[in-house]
Amino acid sequence: MKAYLKSYRQAPRKVRLVANLMKGKTVERAIKELEVLPKRASLPMLKLLLSAVANAKENDGVAQADLFVKEVRVDQGTILKRFIPKSHGTASPIHKHTSHVMIELIANAEVESGKSKVESNTNADKPKAVKKAAPKKKAVAAKK
Repeated sequence: MKAYLKSYRQAPRKVRLVANLMKGKTVERAIKELEVLPKRASLPMLKLLLSAVANAKENDGVAQADLFVKEVRVDQGTILKRFIPKSHGTASPIHKHTSHVMIELIANAEVESGKSKVESNTNADKPKAVKKAAPKKKAVAAKK
């Protein structure tokens, strides 16, 4: 249950601000937050989320209420290189960044059944590292 948005004409750094708000939330909660978020990327991200929900309904027959946002990945797309004229006949570069966005949804039944991929990525399974105490240095007596 994935949806992709390729070559979106905004810098990935700005799109990630919106994407990080959606991770791990229910689809209904993410939709409500995107509708009121005053960022330029919120509308395309909302449309992409609704597209992923439509993919889940059509392909897997999962209801919208049972879906969670498992992963939102924002990668750098191609950079359009342009130039602007400056004084004394010189030119300065302008980089117009693009983004590739991927949204993956997971059904509620997959989260509840045993360990899902979301839970397996946590550090709960790993043993904690034990810190060894640094050896104490002996005080050197000052020579006269």
